[in-house]
Amino acid sequence: MILKFLRLLKILTVFTKYGLDEIAMSGLDVPRTARFINTMFFWRRITSPRAIRLRLALEELGPIFVKFGQVLSTRPDLMPEDIVAELSLLQDRVPPFDSDLAIAQITRSLGAPPSELFATFERTPVASASIAQVHFATLKNGKEVAVKVLRPGMKTTIDEDLALMQMAAGLIEKVWPDSRRLKPREVVAEFDKYLHDELDLMREAAQASQLRRNFANSTLLMVPEMYWDYCSSSVIVMERMNGIPISQTDRLVAAGVDLKKLSRDGVEIFFTQVFRDGFFHADMHPGNILVSVEEATFGRYIALDFGIVGTLNDYDKDYLSQNFLAFFRRDYKRVAEAHIESGWAPKETRVDELEAAVRATCEPIFDRPLKDISFGQVLLRLFQTSRRFNVEVQPQLVLLQKTMLNIEGLGRQLDPDLDLWKTAKPYLERWMADQVGWRGFVERLRDEAPRFAQIFPQIPRLAHQVLHKRAHSDLDMGELMYKLVENQRRTNRLLAFLAGVTAVAVVGLAAMHFVRF
Repeated sequence: MILKFLRLLKILTVFTKYGLDEIAMSGLDVPRTARFINTMFFWRRITSPRAIRLRLALEELGPIFVKFGQVLSTRPDLMPEDIVAELSLLQDRVPPFDSDLAIAQITRSLGAPPSELFATFERTPVASASIAQVHFATLKNGKEVAVKVLRPGMKTTIDEDLALMQMAAGLIEKVWPDSRRLKPREVVAEFDKYLHDELDLMREAAQASQLRRNFANSTLLMVPEMYWDYCSSSVIVMERMNGIPISQTDRLVAAGVDLKKLSRDGVEIFFTQVFRDGFFHADMHPGNILVSVEEATFGRYIALDFGIVGTLNDYDKDYLSQNFLAFFRRDYKRVAEAHIESGWAPKETRVDELEAAVRATCEPIFDRPLKDISFGQVLLRLFQTSRRFNVEVQPQLVLLQKTMLNIEGLGRQLDPDLDLWKTAKPYLERWMADQVGWRGFVERLRDEAPRFAQIFPQIPRLAHQVLHKRAHSDLDMGELMYKLVENQRRTNRLLAFLAGVTAVAVVGLAAMHFVRF
């Protein structure tokens, strides 16, 4: 209890030092309260912009608050533009923890010390972040691996800070009702889930395994293999990946890597994850991406750190693909209609007004290279438009927006002249053709085949049950005959439909087989 009180005191001291009370009350009608607080803290001189002060305060409060700032930087629908831009600069600058603690964590989690588990183990970590740090090692079979170890005591620290954040969020909503538009409790709850997901390293290993399976035959992306015999919730061991960090463009050029091709490949990898798989790496900043320069895999992306992934269901993918294609074709009316049809915009929204607002945001960026546009600015303007038309921001798309900003940064670094629209449009059109064409039809039919296999044998028995119940009911003969005829018609229509579908599928498969050979 004393430690929690001291931590709260530390937080309040830092908030006061950087004048965060002024940020909290900005835009609210509380001039007397503001004057009273300024009188109490007469010694402080607030001169820096509010966004910079907020970033500095979060950095001083430590890793958990830095992570919170990173989450806020992905919510332009909730936070002002200047704060979003400044918080996006937050990085995990965390010194490594003692190697003896890492060895103890490995021993507890895997049942033996590193000296018994590995042929070699490097005590000095090669990377350190707020949640975990990484050591290189070699398995006894000679395979080089990376060992990721969770920071000891992280769950307790996170739970304590989150409890204080939740208390503060509830207090803010009670004291300043106007702050409810920022949804402080909702933001803290989202952060809670986000952090606890990252604390389970077994979850990260499973996510990496899924991404590796999705790109098993890819010539564009490599994902490290997980060694499950050495994985637990606090320690995971994976294949060691060798490559050049994607941010070191001078080294890439010296190695002979084609940066323009690399930028195009990055766009294709992103859209493949989103639209083909609905499962995407959502933390693709330069620190998590290498480029292979080995002969067999030269020029391929190498993905690292899978603590944050995004998922989309079929409805999300279909909605996004329609919007992207309409956007690429400058069909702003279709973009507006899709928002209203999906229920994201109120049904009473006028299509022409929403269409005009989207056009004003998007039209200026077409036919321009990436160096002359900013996805960040476009997204901010789109969120401003969404607030004006009461468009609901879907939580599952927040990580997608964050990833798009990462892709923008990578693209600008690798090839400033990249035309993102021309690069992405053919891929999306091919994907849409697969979805609505023969290939998509056959795929869906194959997915439904097990259900058809269950339905067909049951039809005679179900029909007999219906007839038997009707025969012993109190219905008069006329009504019974009418219902039997109607039931028979429905059965006939169902059988005709299923037979038609089967025939079409057979013809389609035969045609595809003929074309193939």
